[in-house]
Amino acid sequence: MENITEVKKLLIDNQIDELSRVATWLEELGEEWEFPMSLVLSLNLVLEEALTNTILYGYEDKLRHSIEILFSKSGDLLKVSIVDDGLAYDPTTKPDPDITLSVEDRPIGGLGVFLIKKIMDTVEYQRIENKNHLTLTKNIKP
Repeated sequence: MENITEVKKLLIDNQIDELSRVATWLEELGEEWEFPMSLVLSLNLVLEEALTNTILYGYEDKLRHSIEILFSKSGDLLKVSIVDDGLAYDPTTKPDPDITLSVEDRPIGGLGVFLIKKIMDTVEYQRIENKNHLTLTKNIKP
């Protein structure tokens, strides 16, 4: 039998206060799709990291931009896509930070992307028609 793909979409503005809206939406989606709370919290962390980077560093202007968050679930596979029209940025090319270094010796930044890679099973990036497409997948077998 074929897996049915369910899809949910949320559009947010490139404003940091939208993160609370994302968290609420994610909690509701988690209930609807019967995700364990630990998964919802992990996904919220991933989205917060990715979206904060986009909102704070992705735009050269102060204009309002729309960011699309797309969740799709097919069987045990969850796919999260974040699409924005910000500056081109491929987080998959960033080397992982050396977490064996002390906090003082570690360069600033890079931990958010590292965290995303640790929580999700795959992290993929494409630049399509002047838009960033960050696609994250997670096997959510119970």
